[in-house]
Amino acid sequence: MTDTLLALSTDRCRIAPLHADDASALAAITDASVTDQVHFLPAPFTEADARALIAGSGGGDVFHAVRDRAEGRLQGVVGVHRRDAREVEVGYWFAASARGKGLATEAVNAVVREIAASRPGAAIVAECHPGNERSRALLRRVGFLATGQIGRRPGRMLMKWRPGPGIDVC
Repeated sequence: MTDTLLALSTDRCRIAPLHADDASALAAITDASVTDQVHFLPAPFTEADARALIAGSGGGDVFHAVRDRAEGRLQGVVGVHRRDAREVEVGYWFAASARGKGLATEAVNAVVREIAASRPGAAIVAECHPGNERSRALLRRVGFLATGQIGRRPGRMLMKWRPGPGIDVC
């Protein structure tokens, strides 16, 4: 597997790598509620920052657009980050207007299952701020469990995905 997912579809979204023409929409969905949680994103996050992130996507870090199937609007981002030869990290952020609707759970679940299928035996991990209960709950719904270990990033805890029977998304 490369770290770029060519394209995935779920009932409500399409997932594919971000492209240069996504910069304006990416800047629009990356507000302070996102930059306060994602340490590598500058605040405010501008269109120039979005272009730089998209241009730098590749190699070990790849950012994927999550678009709603109905209108094709950018709703969020799922990153796939190669930590080493046997470990892949996922991360994500979603527009404020997309939160609380199950779309993030649906998209992250699809990405994690694709990684698991294409890289058997690889560890899939995520890092989360202990106080970010919504994000921790999303990761638990997808099949991540707390490891009790501190993450690589300041103030984050490491969670590890365990394959399970799957989830129902309403």
